Amino acid sequence: MLVYSHRPEVREAVVTAVGRRPAPDLGRVRYVEAAGVAEVLAACDAGEVDLAILDGEAQPTGGLGLARQLKDEITDCPPIVVSVRRADDRWLATWSRADAVLVHPLDPLTAAETVADVLRGVEGGDGTPVRR
Repeated sequence: MLVYSHRPEVREAVVTAVGRRPAPDLGRVRYVEAAGVAEVLAACDAGEVDLAILDGEAQPTGGLGLARQLKDEITDCPPIVVSVRRADDRWLATWSRADAVLVHPLDPLTAAETVADVLRGVEGGDGTPVRR
């Protein structure tokens, strides 16, 4: 699982909230942290990422725009979860074509459940992506 943010404390918060095993029916998660866009693009393009969690507030390139770029440019794009600072920014996650969204401050139960649902490929009852 790739975690992208230019800020190490944000990457640490994501890793801590999601944990090493987000659900009992899933295996242990191995994290790869990325501080720059080039790292994210290279890992995703190489097919090394099962799921990417992107910081919507990252600088200079935010995770929302990066999510959209990945979805547009990578044929077998991994699922993407974006994290945002304000619940009102959830609509941006829809624009970015992210598979799910997390809102800071991260709640460990919600974060782990959201990531587990995305890893399982679960959609909402109406076929829409999971949004928390």
